[in-house]
Amino acid sequence: MPDRSPTHSPTATTFLQRIQAHAPNSAQLPLFVTASILLILTGVTVTVASLGFILLMPLILISSPIWFPVGTVVLVVLGGFFSACGFGVLSAAGLCWLYRYLRGMRPPGSDRVDYARSRIYDTASHVKDYAIEYGGYLQSRVKEAAPGA
Repeated sequence: MPDRSPTHSPTATTFLQRIQAHAPNSAQLPLFVTASILLILTGVTVTVASLGFILLMPLILISSPIWFPVGTVVLVVLGGFFSACGFGVLSAAGLCWLYRYLRGMRPPGSDRVDYARSRIYDTASHVKDYAIEYGGYLQSRVKEAAPGA
């Protein structure tokens, strides 16, 4: 005959089995602890930031006529500095690529530069040939129009 005591009812045992099935094992425990600590630290950070913003709001409002021009100047100066640094890096990379190209080291993209150079040369020679041909045609037309010229 099965034991029908209230502590060993079928519902209680299945509930305990469900909890034990979802309990973290030894490999998941450090992950669970780390996630819990990070969640607590996130809550503390948000709380302190909110309280600091609330408490410092009157000071921020009173000193805002100073902060806007200072922020604008800092933004412009930092933008100029980062732009200059970016252009410097870009120039150095371009000069490095050009040095490698002129030394015959075949840097990436040099085949496209060679193709563009050959297309420009071909186009220029075609234009020159056309100009010579068309220029001769124009000179003969001028002589026909003005025989004494």
